[in-house]
Amino acid sequence: MDILQILGIIVPATLVYSAPLILTALGGVFSERSGVVNIGLEGLMIVGAFTAVIFNLFFAQQLGAFTPWLGLAAAMAAGGLFSLIHAAASISFRADQTVSGVAINMLALGSTLFFVKLIYGKAQTDKIPEPFYKTDIPGLSSLPVVGDIFFSDVYFTSILAIVLAGVSWFVLFKMPFGLRIRSVGEHPMAADTMGVNVYKIRYISVFISGLFGGLGGGVYASTVTLDFSHATITGQGFIALAALVFGKWHPIGALGAALFFGFAQSLSIIGSMLPLFKEIPNVYMLIAPYVLTILALAGFIGRADAPKANGIPYIKGKR
Repeated sequence: MDILQILGIIVPATLVYSAPLILTALGGVFSERSGVVNIGLEGLMIVGAFTAVIFNLFFAQQLGAFTPWLGLAAAMAAGGLFSLIHAAASISFRADQTVSGVAINMLALGSTLFFVKLIYGKAQTDKIPEPFYKTDIPGLSSLPVVGDIFFSDVYFTSILAIVLAGVSWFVLFKMPFGLRIRSVGEHPMAADTMGVNVYKIRYISVFISGLFGGLGGGVYASTVTLDFSHATITGQGFIALAALVFGKWHPIGALGAALFFGFAQSLSIIGSMLPLFKEIPNVYMLIAPYVLTILALAGFIGRADAPKANGIPYIKGKR
C-alpha cells in the first residue's frame, strides 16, 4: 500500500469525524472569546443531534433529499435557543459559568431521552430515512492527486465545516463585530466605556455557540450514528472543548486541533486497514481519542492563555 492509498483512507475518515468537532469548537471560540466559559458544548451537541434525527424521522417523506439539510437548520435553531439558558444564567444572573455549563449538559441529556421514550416508547429512535451521503465535490474531485484524497467520496458537511472555520476567523479578526467580541472578552469595562454593550455582545456570542454546537450535533447524528440514543454524543462536546483550548481560542487553531482529534476518533474504524495500526487491538483504538486529548492538554494547557475576562461575570461600573 503506497502513501496515496493510505492518505485516501485516512483523510476522508478524518474529515467525517472532525466536522462535528470543528463546528462545535468554533461555537466555543465565539462564546469564550466574549468572556463566557461554555462547558455546555456537549449538551448543545446532544440537543442538535436529537433535533436533527427527530426532524428527519418526521418529515423525510414530505421533504425528500432536502430533509437532512433542513434538519441541520432545525438543529441549529434548537441549539441556539437552548444556549440562551446558559447565557441567562451566566450573564444576567451571574451564576458560576462552569456549574451552569454542567447543568446544561445534564438537562440536555435528560430532556432529550425523556422525549425519545415519550415518542417511541424506548430509549433509542429508529434509523433516519434520509441521511447525508458521501459524494464527489464537483470540479474539485477532478484535481490531480488532491482531488482523489480530499474531495472524492466525502460529505459536503465536512467541507462546510472547514469553510466555516475560515469564515469564523474572518468575522473575529477582520470585522468590527469580531473586535467587539474580543474586546468584551479581554477588558469588558474598557469596551463598555467605548459604547459597546457588553451584555448584548455576550448574549449574541453564546447564541452563536449554540448555533454551532447544534449544527455539530446534527452533523454527527446525520453522518455517523444515523439515530439518537443516550450514547449518540459520548464525549464529542468535551473533545471539541479541548480542541478550542488546544487551538488557543483561535478558529484556525481549533480547526487544526479538531482535525487531530478527529483522526484519533477515526482510528477505531480505519485502523485495521492501515499497516501501522492493524496489529493494535481495537480496544486501544477506541480509547485513543480520549488518551490523546488528555496528553495534548497536559503538555499544552500551561502555554495556552485564555481571554483575560473569560469566566468572569461583568457588573457594570464595577472593576
